[in-house]
Amino acid sequence: MSILITSMIFGLILSFLALGVFISFRVFDFPDITVEGSFTTGAALAALLIVSGCDPLLSCLVSFAAGMVAGALTGLIHTRFRINQLLSGILVMTALYSVNLHVMGRSNLPMPGSVTIFNGLEKVSQQLFGQGSKVVLLGWSVDAKDLVILAALVVVVLLTGLVLRWFLRTNLGTAMRATGDNDQMIRALGVDTKWMIVFGIALANGFVALSGALLAQFQGFADVQMGIGMMVWGLASVIIGEVVVGRTSVGYVIFGAVLGSVLFRLLVAIALRLGMNPNDLKIITAAFVFIALILPGLMKRRKNLWGRKKYA
Repeated sequence: MSILITSMIFGLILSFLALGVFISFRVFDFPDITVEGSFTTGAALAALLIVSGCDPLLSCLVSFAAGMVAGALTGLIHTRFRINQLLSGILVMTALYSVNLHVMGRSNLPMPGSVTIFNGLEKVSQQLFGQGSKVVLLGWSVDAKDLVILAALVVVVLLTGLVLRWFLRTNLGTAMRATGDNDQMIRALGVDTKWMIVFGIALANGFVALSGALLAQFQGFADVQMGIGMMVWGLASVIIGEVVVGRTSVGYVIFGAVLGSVLFRLLVAIALRLGMNPNDLKIITAAFVFIALILPGLMKRRKNLWGRKKYA
């Protein structure tokens, strides 16, 4: 049960990454590889600020702002210099690798004894249940601190999803969605689609950097390589969520991205638990993404084939 709880915590932390990929990939149809650099930027800044004695919540906000700057740079390179979307992201991601090394001063920055958000939640757990307390959940003994962390993340992710759903229904959010759906139509209505793209990609990378900041605090360190593969992780979360939810409205798709992140982490944990080599984690990830990509098409073809047989 402890592995299940930890996997859910990990999945909820990375759900902010999934929300960022949802904005760039689904709202704007923008394959933004900047994610792999901005994720590490968020982690590196959070680790540096926390080691320096900064408040962990403030460090998350700074990381969010830094991610927005990275995303805005990608958007500007694409819109103002007319460089391909993928190439724009690769340019910024490559530059961020050096930036992240300069921020941390080394390739790995640990945070031993530093006060993080999760340390604070652990203190809350001690006040409620006592130090080192266990809680019986569905017949399993679970650390009380893990349950408190899980509950706090559920609340934060839920509130974030509701705020994002509200935002995407505002005039600005509707203009962003329309830019991704039909930029010529929304441009004819007087909307500057270039700035819509810049703002949208900036917002997406803000969520990604926030996810990196939270993961660094949860793991207790930041590493310059920790962003590698995160684009695929976020994409897999969004696609798995869409398959499970099966709805296209904004609220359901946001919920699907969060759910997909948790389910994807659980699938990886189960695969490792069954004895697969941890060195094969990237292969496992790629296999899950491949299945998630082809599954909707297979299900649709099977449904159409079943319908033809039924009325034959």
